[in-house]
Amino acid sequence: MSDYGHPLLFGSFTTPASDDPAGTVALAVLAEQVGLDLVTFQDHPYQPKLLDTWTLLSYVAARTSTVGLSANVTNLPLRPPAVLARSVASLDLLSGGRVRLGLGAGAFWDAIEAMGGRRLTPAQGVRALEEAVDVIRQLWDAGARGGVRVDGEFHRVHGAKRGPAPAHPVPIWLGAYKPRMLGLTGRRADGWLPSLGYLQPGDLATGNRIIDDAAQQAGRSPRDVRRLLNITGRFGEVGRGPLDGPAEQWAEELADLALSEGVSVFILGSDDPDDLRRFAAEVAPAVRELVAADRR
Repeated sequence: MSDYGHPLLFGSFTTPASDDPAGTVALAVLAEQVGLDLVTFQDHPYQPKLLDTWTLLSYVAARTSTVGLSANVTNLPLRPPAVLARSVASLDLLSGGRVRLGLGAGAFWDAIEAMGGRRLTPAQGVRALEEAVDVIRQLWDAGARGGVRVDGEFHRVHGAKRGPAPAHPVPIWLGAYKPRMLGLTGRRADGWLPSLGYLQPGDLATGNRIIDDAAQQAGRSPRDVRRLLNITGRFGEVGRGPLDGPAEQWAEELADLALSEGVSVFILGSDDPDDLRRFAAEVAPAVRELVAADRR
């Protein structure tokens, strides 16, 4: 399947710099003002150069009114899933249903271990993430009978009270690159969120195939999993390479990714206000028009 038919969304991926908190928040507010759909921040709790992401998301939620909010992606080894579930649900209630949950299995293990986290192998990280998704979904299922019970290898919850339920069905997006994580994405997640800069040619098609197969084996439709993509690039008068040129070139390349690779959410990594303005005003409408024409 090349185009999964999801509505297109466009967002920002802003550096949560601790030496310029006002500037970080201003970029998030600008993203809403120019009409972007989503504001995201990386989550590296071990990095003092960065603001704490969940504190920042809460502050930005109070400064905005319509834009979606997400960590890109949450560092699970330093965020206990039961507590994280309540944090997400609380912010979703406070923000009127604007939170999405990006999750990652963890990286930079020396720094994670230095902060008190447990070092995991790649296989352990995937199992821990799958257990965490189970914990989170059970905590959000406030109407189910009995307490939350997950007796996992890495996460154990024995009878915790459920709730609060989020204001809306919060999607869980996984940052995934390797086959185990891609399979988990297909089985359990609502979205796949890689970064284009970490992908090699053919990786999107391969990842989609693994996710689609895993979804079908789990009794799901491949359309149940949104395909998102973090992108970076440079605007210019003439084209010099992929996502390096005029807005028209950007629009054609992103429309191709939507139609041939199924990507429906494009998140621009840039701290330049002019980039956000051009992305929202020139690129996003053109991509929507090109994709809509092809779908018709």
